[in-house]
Amino acid sequence: MSERSALLEQKLGHVWKERSLLAQALTHRSYGAHNNERLEFLGDSILNCVVGHMLYLRFPDLPEGRLSRLRANLVNQETLYAIALDLSLGTHLRLGEGELKSGGVQRPSILADALESLFGAALLDADFETARGIIANLFQSRIEQINPTSPGKDAKTRLQEWLQPRRFGLPIYQMLDITGPAHAQSFHVECCIEPLGVRTHGEGGSRKAAEQQAAEAALHILEQR
Repeated sequence: MSERSALLEQKLGHVWKERSLLAQALTHRSYGAHNNERLEFLGDSILNCVVGHMLYLRFPDLPEGRLSRLRANLVNQETLYAIALDLSLGTHLRLGEGELKSGGVQRPSILADALESLFGAALLDADFETARGIIANLFQSRIEQINPTSPGKDAKTRLQEWLQPRRFGLPIYQMLDITGPAHAQSFHVECCIEPLGVRTHGEGGSRKAAEQQAAEAALHILEQR
């Protein structure tokens, strides 16, 4: 575990003293009972606090409502998923056999939850300042790019704007599956850009959210080329 996690720790800027905490943060519930769900709860709270503080300092003239909307645009599954992809977090996860076979290492919800779990694990392994520093490093550039006078563009819009000047057609979004009970459904969507050989998947509580996840993943692939 320590050899595989060394690069991840380097990217995050923290080496865990308590190795079991790091292992737990990277363990999905499908792998076993000692998983990252409680750490994810803790990390989510820290994330909201730190990003809220960063926005408060960055935009001293914005009212509470606008700050709340900016934070909501940052502290969501879409952003966490994008950061997790940048960290290659999926390669470090411990998943049950079923999740592995179904592509869990690339599932947005699993990656986003694992990232938040790492924040919680960093707090317990060290202190709040350590967790704050990790979050600040990951979110600083995104906060600096915010233009408070104009609404941010979503992933589908940004993907379309990437494709159009290059004379590629619009991506095709296809519903793959809907899982879960009626009150808590999970939508699974594929984004296909055939001329570029790009196929990505997204998951969310609505079809729109799933399409945004798939578009974000496609953008990540295209921008790395």
